[in-house]
Amino acid sequence: MASDVSAPREYGFAKTERRDLWWVGPLATFLGFGLFIVYSTFRAVYNADYVSVAGRAGWGELLSPFYSPLIVLPSMPAWFSPAFLILWAPGGFRLTCYYYRKAYYRAFFLDPPACAVGEPRNQYKGETRLLLFQNLHRYFMYLALIFLVLLGIDVVRACVFAGDDGVATFGVSVGSLVLLANTTLLSLYTFSCHSLRHLVGGNIDCFSCVAMGQGRYRLWKGVSCLNRSHMLWAWVSLFMVGFADFYVWMVASRTIADFRIL
Repeated sequence: MASDVSAPREYGFAKTERRDLWWVGPLATFLGFGLFIVYSTFRAVYNADYVSVAGRAGWGELLSPFYSPLIVLPSMPAWFSPAFLILWAPGGFRLTCYYYRKAYYRAFFLDPPACAVGEPRNQYKGETRLLLFQNLHRYFMYLALIFLVLLGIDVVRACVFAGDDGVATFGVSVGSLVLLANTTLLSLYTFSCHSLRHLVGGNIDCFSCVAMGQGRYRLWKGVSCLNRSHMLWAWVSLFMVGFADFYVWMVASRTIADFRIL
């Protein structure tokens, strides 16, 4: 018995049978990424107002996450921003992130713009040549873990207040809470990383057959739970780190005052 077989359709760039607003996601990603890239580049080149200096005794120090840890070399030219010594590491971690690859491939390179949507080229080359750089993601993850410790130290420093008598006391301000929220969200993004999940348990077939198997299994389960929301942590942490820098900028430039809660 004869049967009808549909002939394959020819697709070109942006051609699709989808009837939903498939272009909204890539457009929103393009605008979100673009805004952050422009802002972070400006703040690095601006090279000022990245650390709050106590105007009076009793206020903790706030350091922008774009400049943490603050590295100022004796021979560094005045025009050279310390942020250039820092941003390459967290930037490399995000650039090579498995989720971000999909996001910016679609938003910036339209490769493809979305699922079941025609792309500009008809040949798949994979992540070859220059894109072999993406294989460094695991090593950037190690650096990201170190940066979490450094950012945690910044939170502690923001909660140390020097009184008029020179005695250090514990306190909480809006700025210290902003830095705490930033470090927390960056931790959730880092701890939900696919490479970390593979590192703690994805590279073994039998947890009961290896040393500390039960502990590794619990750790793997925890990372797997966070990994389900990796996209969410990627976005909220991205905008939070930008907001944290903006808040420090406003306080350091004396545009606003950092309100002390405790």
